[in-house]
Amino acid sequence: MVYGIAVFPPDEIKEFANHYRRRYDPQFSVIDPHLTLRAREDWTEEQLNNVINHLEHVTATIKPLKLHFNRFSTFFPVSNVIYLALTDPEPMKALYNIVCSGVLEETNKPYAFTPHLTIAQDLDDDELHDVFASLRPQSLDMGCTIDRIELLMLSDNGLWQALNTFTLQV
Repeated sequence: MVYGIAVFPPDEIKEFANHYRRRYDPQFSVIDPHLTLRAREDWTEEQLNNVINHLEHVTATIKPLKLHFNRFSTFFPVSNVIYLALTDPEPMKALYNIVCSGVLEETNKPYAFTPHLTIAQDLDDDELHDVFASLRPQSLDMGCTIDRIELLMLSDNGLWQALNTFTLQV
């Protein structure tokens, strides 16, 4: 089975992101707006059980974190993605480092973890530049508290569904 790990912002931020995702993100109907902690990967049942045990352990040591989205940004030219960027990505990076340790440690990863909430992807270069040019001047001021992470499973119908929720407990 295919699994992933993410955090989901509150509805107000989801609605804001979905305003753009409806048009510019082909994954709109597959998963709600989120910040990925661990991208999709195949796990055996044994690996899944190890991950669940790991997440239960580490989330007991993590306190909820405050996030603030302050701008639109892009991964161009590496990837044609536009996203909501964080004022301070360090809390999400710290969460990533704790979650992706032990059985979830990532080695030889070709890119650095950049916490973000995707609003557009798979655009051609011209469309990316047009959309980003219209979004970049806009100011954002949206904050939230993240108090849980979600272990997700890709269902047979192609939709991501929450398998387990782990509350940040400290």
